[in-house]
Amino acid sequence: MRRWQALVILGLLQAFSFLFPCSKSQSFIGVNYGEMADNLPPPSSSVTLLSSTTISKVRLYGTDAAIISAFAGTNISLLVGVSNGDIPSLATSSSAAAAWVAANILPYVPATTISFISVGNEVLNSADASLPSQLLPAMQNLLSALSANYPSIKISTVHTMAVMSQSDPPSAGAFHPDLAPNLDPILTFLQQTGSPFMINPYPWFAYNSDPRPETLAFCLFQSNPGRVDSGSGLTYMNMFDAQLDAIRAALDAKGFNDVEILIAETGWPYKGDANEVGATVENAQAYVGNLITHLKSMAGTPRVPGKSVDTYLFALYDEDLKTGPTSERSFGLYKTDLTQNYDAGLSKGASTPASLTPVSPTSDQTQGNSSSQPNKGETPTGWCVTAASSPGSGYVQPTSQCYMPNAVPSKQPRAHSSVIQFASTIFYITLLWLGR
Repeated sequence: MRRWQALVILGLLQAFSFLFPCSKSQSFIGVNYGEMADNLPPPSSSVTLLSSTTISKVRLYGTDAAIISAFAGTNISLLVGVSNGDIPSLATSSSAAAAWVAANILPYVPATTISFISVGNEVLNSADASLPSQLLPAMQNLLSALSANYPSIKISTVHTMAVMSQSDPPSAGAFHPDLAPNLDPILTFLQQTGSPFMINPYPWFAYNSDPRPETLAFCLFQSNPGRVDSGSGLTYMNMFDAQLDAIRAALDAKGFNDVEILIAETGWPYKGDANEVGATVENAQAYVGNLITHLKSMAGTPRVPGKSVDTYLFALYDEDLKTGPTSERSFGLYKTDLTQNYDAGLSKGASTPASLTPVSPTSDQTQGNSSSQPNKGETPTGWCVTAASSPGSGYVQPTSQCYMPNAVPSKQPRAHSSVIQFASTIFYITLLWLGR
């Protein structure tokens, strides 16, 4: 065989390895490791568990020394958090920022890979009105403290979907104007430092507010007619893509086209109270499993096809010390005895569970834990609902207005399918040509 023919085959093999990723760790799949529980396994056991999965990223809400140390020498990178309570001191004192870095970062790197620091959690929608204006100075001081030694560690902050004033349709996505004095300088900081915009979309809340079978299918990546964006003409087949593209549109509208999006939290509870419609094992398994399949496909979104975003699933374990409704304590992928709450196809070498095959939801799936749901009044007309309680913080988000577009068949083929068809055609033509 000629040398150039061998190179052609090698190139095709590399292309197909990209198009059809294997069961090794996926660089864009992460998980939130919450600690609001009194029965968590030792960090070393958690690391062993995670090493058996395709998860390659972990988000911590703090900087627990034992947990960070346990990840030393692994291929799992960390996103660590600064507590909201530390923001005032970090904002007003560069020495406090240097001390924070010296205590919480320098002892662990480079043995442990720390890729991101989130300064606070959902600060712009915090009940503490004094924090938003202090957020950027705290981020800047931490950046200065890090730059000398570890400039590769990116600094950002996590937002709820309540920062959005509009997501209907996704192409008209916009941030709340009253957040601009604090948000816009933060976006400039992210752009200048190459850091991502971190946000927590939860399709679960949209369905809980609009519990119809067609909404459930749209939220769970299951078979549905699709929904057309009246502004762009793009067809959306799931809520996750719609929310993601609304965020993308909001960033683009402000001129931050080059700021990447990172999904810091998303998930679905497997159990809830009688009035928490849709909180079932079947729905949680379908959402998380189909989301993972969607990310692995590299299909991207209608607005940004062919690209998956870093996505941190919520959450690794149930957290029994959380207050609020039952769902708050029922987002765990795993029980604290290290067994699965359900199979989402995360294990290395695992295939997608059969139960995740896209089908129209049954009547059982539209029920919560009670055979009869209380009358929730008039069904909301939103398809990107952001009114919710955020599992990561327990903070109740304000409502944003949304709409329900007409359900119509998709007019736009999925970009990933087109790429596969094209690559397959080239592959077989090349084989025929080489056999001449």
